Amino acid sequence: MAPAHFLLVSYPAQGHINPTLRLAKRLIQTGAQVTFVTTVYAQRRMVKPLSVYNLHHVLSEIKRQGTLKLIELVLECADQGRPVACIVYTMIFDWAQEVARRVQVLSAYFWNQATTVFDIYYYYFNGYGDEVRNKSIDPSSSIELPGLEPLFTSRDLPSFLLPSNKLTFVLESFQKNFEVLSQDENPKVLLNTFDALEPKALRALGKLKLIGIGPLIPSAFLDTKDPTDISFGGDLFQGSTDYIEWLNSKPKSSVIYISFGSLAILSKPQMEEIACGLLNSDRPFLWVIREPDKGEVKDEEMLGCREELEQRGMIVPWCSQLEVLTHPSLGCFHGLWGSGCGISQGTDQATNAKLITDMWKTGIRVRVNEEGMVERDEIKMCLEIVMGDGERAEGLRRNAEKWKELAREAMKNGGISDNNLKAFVDEVGQNCN
Repeated sequence: MAPAHFLLVSYPAQGHINPTLRLAKRLIQTGAQVTFVTTVYAQRRMVKPLSVYNLHHVLSEIKRQGTLKLIELVLECADQGRPVACIVYTMIFDWAQEVARRVQVLSAYFWNQATTVFDIYYYYFNGYGDEVRNKSIDPSSSIELPGLEPLFTSRDLPSFLLPSNKLTFVLESFQKNFEVLSQDENPKVLLNTFDALEPKALRALGKLKLIGIGPLIPSAFLDTKDPTDISFGGDLFQGSTDYIEWLNSKPKSSVIYISFGSLAILSKPQMEEIACGLLNSDRPFLWVIREPDKGEVKDEEMLGCREELEQRGMIVPWCSQLEVLTHPSLGCFHGLWGSGCGISQGTDQATNAKLITDMWKTGIRVRVNEEGMVERDEIKMCLEIVMGDGERAEGLRRNAEKWKELAREAMKNGGISDNNLKAFVDEVGQNCN
């Protein structure tokens, strides 16, 4: 039986490209053939930065041109004797599923956020939209959705579902994703999670087959099958090279890591509050502050205490996040999948913060003031809790270690996520032969 050929289509953002590339590598390890597709923008960005772009216009152009190019690619692969068996597409790219239907190949939706976030969107578009909209007006109202826990309030919802959302076209794109899924006779959703982490969320939706295949991170940091596999290979920004030496000079579990990703832009007042909170914590830190795109404010103008910050910690324009997260000197970080201190910056991060604090218990959530700002004293207090020697900090570390071992168990040969992916590949292969 010839190996199945998967065509992976990724939205051109760091948080989409990295896990999709990782999925491509895992598929190849099963013996499958893989073609990875993203936009020319993302390919160029891996080499040099571009200016800020209009998201709505870009999405429209990607759909228009991407539809034509994807059809051409599928036909070209068939002519070369490498027919595409399945198109796997990421969120917002609903048009890729329509292409799959037109060229009569299977498709699967790859969701790179938490399964709980996926379920919330599903319910929003399938009968619970009015309840979510009505209760999101009152921050104290609880929102209960079938099969999900814990209870949510408006501060726990994905930002695209809130009245404050100005990117309505993104929410419309999500809705289109779920509409095309409902039209599929046998819809499959691949998720960057594992069964032990989100057991109820993976089984909350009876109409969709949700398949946990994660966590999708390089082998050297997880199952050690390939010690040389240390990178996703798709960074959109140029990184520094000297931060590892700096980390090597720091004591175990002493460094605070701060990174707000490739898209978030913080206001000058919020940057100043974070900076003062870090300085007041009196601990070493590694802070990723992206080089500004054309039209953005330079970080020297954003931070009045830049010189003092660089005496206490290290500021870099970009870095290999996995190298930092697995370094022995790391004590806590802002983000997902471990012990951290979370400042939500939109999209799915508010829901992640809820899961981290209430479900997985690996971090704490900072509180914002009436203006939506996180103040320096709040940041300092949270850092003292997470980085301290108290019972709460020890509990967070124990939980982080527990989830790390369960993640490794899921991804090892014969683990639940490993078996789920192999079963998916086998099913696609049987359908195309």
